[in-house]
Amino acid sequence: MHRLECLMLACQLREEIAFNSNESRIPCLLLLEALTTMRCCEDFSSERLELLGDSVLKYTVSCHVFLTHPDKHEGKLSSLRQRAVCNANLYMLGIKRGLHEYIRDSPFEPRRWVAPGQLSVHPAPCLHGIDELEVPLDGRYQTFDENLILGKSCDMGHRWLVSKNIADCVEAVIGAYYVSGGLVAALHVMKWLGIEAELAPGYVDKFADVASDRSCTQKSDHIISLESKLGYDFTTKGLLLEAITHATEEKVGAEFCYERLEFLGDAVLDVLITWYLYQNHTDVDPGELTDLRSASVNNENFAQVAVRRNLFEHLQHSSSLLSEQITDYVKLITDDENAKTLQGRQCPKALGDLVESIAGAVLIDSKLRVEEVWRVFLPLLSPIVTPDNLELPPFRELIELCDCLGYFVKDHCVNHNDFVLAELRLQLPDILLIGEGIGRTRKAAKGEAAFHLLKNLEDRGISYDRFVAKRKKRELHDVIMVSSEMKFGKSNIPETVPQKKQKVTEGVPVISPVNEQKGGPRTSLYDLCKSLQWPMPSFKTITQQYRSLLEFGEGENKKKGFNSFMSKISLCIPDFGILEAMGEQRADKKSSQDSAALSLLRELEKHGKLVIACS
Repeated sequence: MHRLECLMLACQLREEIAFNSNESRIPCLLLLEALTTMRCCEDFSSERLELLGDSVLKYTVSCHVFLTHPDKHEGKLSSLRQRAVCNANLYMLGIKRGLHEYIRDSPFEPRRWVAPGQLSVHPAPCLHGIDELEVPLDGRYQTFDENLILGKSCDMGHRWLVSKNIADCVEAVIGAYYVSGGLVAALHVMKWLGIEAELAPGYVDKFADVASDRSCTQKSDHIISLESKLGYDFTTKGLLLEAITHATEEKVGAEFCYERLEFLGDAVLDVLITWYLYQNHTDVDPGELTDLRSASVNNENFAQVAVRRNLFEHLQHSSSLLSEQITDYVKLITDDENAKTLQGRQCPKALGDLVESIAGAVLIDSKLRVEEVWRVFLPLLSPIVTPDNLELPPFRELIELCDCLGYFVKDHCVNHNDFVLAELRLQLPDILLIGEGIGRTRKAAKGEAAFHLLKNLEDRGISYDRFVAKRKKRELHDVIMVSSEMKFGKSNIPETVPQKKQKVTEGVPVISPVNEQKGGPRTSLYDLCKSLQWPMPSFKTITQQYRSLLEFGEGENKKKGFNSFMSKISLCIPDFGILEAMGEQRADKKSSQDSAALSLLRELEKHGKLVIACS
């Protein structure tokens, strides 16, 4: 009944959007998917559709601003697009259309569900201070408090939603309509939302007419050769000439360059590749789908396409520096022995831009037929990355590896002339590793530094494939089932660090009083480890089952249960040793880990490793 109720709401939204087509009608189940967040704990969520909708929105808005502002340069077009697709704008548009009323943002609670017209036997009184069903868009009902319970409705139907969830839902609904009815359906729902994304054919003809006036005689050899490589004959040759003309040519008399077409091509390749991945990898989770998209739609990947397909030979520019950079990069990418070093190197941006601008030229020449662009570019882009050969960016790979192993990475970046210098520090139990990198951006510099750190870790037998894959498969803790007659005694495992109280010395961190509520001790310990770059502590939890009911804690924290949990915690302190502590019996696993963490914090204070401030 609950699922039927949700489907009826999705159908109601479909009727409001009112897309009527003889060829397609969006399924209510697909629209329900677009309205369901991860917090619902369902087998489906809006994240895949959101990723697709983001690309569709970016493409349509890019086309609109490109065609309606023929005199604006690429930077201004990017600004106009960003203003239209930013979360703040999508949030306001979603609110105006009442989309927030349809979003599902909390798991189903069977005991609180009632049929329409009935009262729940488990009431949830309204604590929001408003007696009306409709909540006004007022600052009084907006907050930055992170401790709120999200998505859960009171008896008045009020609930807290994150503004980004509403913006994400807008993108997911656009994605759902694109899946069901193609670009026509997506444009309809965007118009319903109030997004300006009209694609008028007349504007395309005007742009092509301007390009047709350009003389291509001097570059005819390049045009013919490039058309052969693309497998596409341009109706308007001037479009292809513009697509291969670098901005440096304007300094020697050229009246145009590829930057506007690059802006358009980036958007069309984004939506085409995202749609391809969405269709061909239905079994991957949204996070992995995002990684596949990021690995496929980026300047580095397009630059490699330009080299592999020999498109770089046709780039028209007047820069000796760019020429040297392209020559070095081509040599690097064509040398099989250097293939592994590509992650640590920056490509000339002009090569990736060239591929995008050619895609934009094909799109305009074909009268916005995206299927024709895909016919041309699928062979050029192949092989497209798959989950089996996906390589994460170096910094992302390093962070995930360290998260898996319980290590922290500290980064420090400084600007030096036109470059950024990055230093990454990684503390292992026995040694401090430092990676350095340089690049034109923080991202590039940190990527190079991470690449060197990953190589250092691999030399030590620590790699992403080896550890992260194993982490996903193995159990995080051992569960030992014992009879009710067995009782816990003191740990018979000898402490690695002798129990000797040390004096507090200068430089010892002082932490705030430990919050002994659930999660508090672990948070204090994790924050301490992060600040000192100590490896994360590890827990081992033992479970006992009893036939009789047990009581744990006192007062408000008193709990009952038939299971008891006890955790032991181990912490490796660089240049000191391993410190272990045992927690007390608790009614659940997390509480037992809190008890162990609190014991360890007190042990650290005894050994002079920290000072716990008095409350």
